Amino acid sequence: MTTVSDAATSASATASDGPEADSAERTLRHTKVRAAMAENGLDAVLAYGPGWRRENVRYFADARVTGSSSFVLFPASGEVAAFSTRRSDLPELRRRGWVDSTDTLDVWDPAPLTDRLRDLRPRRIGIAHYELLPAMLANALRTALPGTEIVSATSLLDGVRMVKSDWELARMRRSAAVCAAGWDAFVDVLEPGLPEYRIVAEVEARIKELGAEDNFMLIASGKDEVRGMTAPTPRVLQAGDMVRTELTPQMDGYWLQICRSAVVGKPSEGQYRSFDLFNEAVEAGMAAVRPGVTAHDVAKAQNDVFRAHGYGEYCTSQYTRVRGHGHGLHLDETPIIEGNETVLPENAVFIIHPNTFTPLAGYHVLGDPVRVTADGCEVLISTERKLFHSEKGVSA
Repeated sequence: MTTVSDAATSASATASDGPEADSAERTLRHTKVRAAMAENGLDAVLAYGPGWRRENVRYFADARVTGSSSFVLFPASGEVAAFSTRRSDLPELRRRGWVDSTDTLDVWDPAPLTDRLRDLRPRRIGIAHYELLPAMLANALRTALPGTEIVSATSLLDGVRMVKSDWELARMRRSAAVCAAGWDAFVDVLEPGLPEYRIVAEVEARIKELGAEDNFMLIASGKDEVRGMTAPTPRVLQAGDMVRTELTPQMDGYWLQICRSAVVGKPSEGQYRSFDLFNEAVEAGMAAVRPGVTAHDVAKAQNDVFRAHGYGEYCTSQYTRVRGHGHGLHLDETPIIEGNETVLPENAVFIIHPNTFTPLAGYHVLGDPVRVTADGCEVLISTERKLFHSEKGVSA
């Protein structure tokens, strides 16, 4: 079992911390982004961060912002500027020292941003999350830059962020330690009569104690009637229930997920058979991982296990098709799904989870986050992959 002190130790500072390491990471990011910009003929990248998609702003600024809209303007050469609709974000942006100047942003009159762009006289700029940019801001940019070609840079930055540095991996390993502690808290509290929201409350308390910034968590309890997960409900646990979760803490900006299921009381034969099927699929997905493999390949390896056992229909869009997804500064990056030909390079991080419904025991949740290594993959969490169960409060 992972204790709070154990996890806190695992999540403590590493050699990848400190001003020198931070400066080296900033330089590395600038080099990577500018190389991608040169390949795409961009004079500047404008990273847009709406309230729910701030990963690119954080990639450039290494700062946690809370404004409804934020931007980082990254030119091919020269100073990096950050803007936010929330004035209280500016000290945090300056504190990290990754941007050279900051200013507040009025979405109705974004003059500080448009003036800075106009001064650059760019021929071609890329906007990350251009697809999410409100019309009034898009129109303001077009008006300020009448002769400039404006294109999306969303895929460009997705690709740059996919390969994790040692600095980033150190932070993701802290998230991994918190995943383990969160799962321990989940299992420790299970007993008949407990509502789902109490389970989530215990997990939240444990991981926030360890410094988690945030947590994305879904849950479902019940037997073979369960078809998927939701936010926690008042439903009360009963003996024989399988309780499923995906638990996704964020540490230092980086998200990592653990997927597990546990039974209240003694597991049934169907629940054990379900675990064996899903574990075989996870292992098949891991065996497929190597540098250059595609998301399609990893998904197909998992789905082929279900097909071989006669459960192929449960890998279709009628049930659940996604077999995992990337991790990083956004919790749900490139999907691991058949048809996605995105190449997964060395040091990409994603979770392998074949979560879906089958008639064996209903919806089953099982998965581990992995890092692509030179010859395979590294599992990033220490929690055993097994069908957990709790006898607490269960009559013999």
